[in-house]
Amino acid sequence: MARKLLLFDLDWTLLYTGGAGLRALNHAYQVIYGLADAAKGVALDGKTDPAICREMIRVHQKRQAEALEIQTLCEKYLEQLAIEVPKSPGFLVLPGIPELLQKLEKDSDVILALGTGNLKRGAEIKLDRPGFWKYFPVGGFSDDSEERPKVLSAAVRRAEQRAGHPFAPKDVLVIGDTVHDIHAGRAIGAKVLAVACGPTTSETLAAQKPDYLMKDLSDTSRVIDVMLQ
Repeated sequence: MARKLLLFDLDWTLLYTGGAGLRALNHAYQVIYGLADAAKGVALDGKTDPAICREMIRVHQKRQAEALEIQTLCEKYLEQLAIEVPKSPGFLVLPGIPELLQKLEKDSDVILALGTGNLKRGAEIKLDRPGFWKYFPVGGFSDDSEERPKVLSAAVRRAEQRAGHPFAPKDVLVIGDTVHDIHAGRAIGAKVLAVACGPTTSETLAAQKPDYLMKDLSDTSRVIDVMLQ
């Protein structure tokens, strides 16, 4: 019986798309609203995809977005993302991730899941390129909610259904690269492993007092030891 649930963030935790998501967002906004580089001036890190679309509309259209607008913008974004990711020259799998996922998949003590601000289809597009989608049978996505704690809660519910038993909060570990991942993990009572693989510095992450903090996930044995504590 699996005793640990590992909830992985995606961007800058597992991989970096080389700006494919940004290009897809800008393309989608330009197609619908006629404005180029619309993501410029909008804070993207740590936000869910629908929340980013909502913010872009608020900033550039100077009003609150309607639900149908967000849906349409997200759909156009996903269409372009499927074009951008496979050809993105800067696409990068982060250090140690292939080895880590291969080891964890074989460990009956754990269940792997996603807890990401990506839409489910967007996560699949990104993870398909390196062949990682197969490692995550369940997850929480921004299709579930624009709020990260609710995304993580959805992932926990699906993992519990798959495992056939509940997970105590102390047995849930959130792995992510931003303060938003830390705050969301805390909100559901989970432990947090912060990784400084992305734009957020180790100092900024440390200030939020995650349970664990690593530069990256390249030391497979050490990472697994921490995850199974």
